[in-house]
Amino acid sequence: MTQPIPAGPLYGLVAWPSPELDRWLRAQQLRLGARAYGEPHLNLRAPFPISGTEDELVSLLRSVLGGVPCFDVQIKGWRTFPSVVFLECVRSAELETLHEQVLALKCAPPQPYDQKDYIPHLTLALGVLPWYQKQLEPELERLHPPVGHFEVSALSLTREAGGEVREVHTFPLRVTDNDGTGD
Repeated sequence: MTQPIPAGPLYGLVAWPSPELDRWLRAQQLRLGARAYGEPHLNLRAPFPISGTEDELVSLLRSVLGGVPCFDVQIKGWRTFPSVVFLECVRSAELETLHEQVLALKCAPPQPYDQKDYIPHLTLALGVLPWYQKQLEPELERLHPPVGHFEVSALSLTREAGGEVREVHTFPLRVTDNDGTGD
């Protein structure tokens, strides 16, 4: 039996790409006449509604994310689905663990494309018409990101509102030294 989805805004837990990768993705969107939802970001799960308050969600996430170390995200390459073009990222052990932890939040039921269907990615374009997607595919083969990975030192709780992804709260991650221990 499925639970009814609460009405209200959709939330996300995201990692922002490095400034260099962010600028490059935005430049490609401008050059190609493509758009995505909000600024380039990597969702740790599909956007989700909540039951309860935003403050309660922040508190739950604070307890889940406390002590999580910074981690690296590896870029895998371009991938397309009908009407979507994105830069796929490797589903590392760190991303998998974080995904499972935030998926288990009682106030935020899993959404379609979560769980086994979760693909970490940075979206280049949404709502791409089929004829334009065919034109984009050869172009993507020539497009190579300026970096092959980026470090995530904080996660952000976001709220989708009016076609924008707005940051609600930032959760700094634990910095480790070279031997994997904290500072």
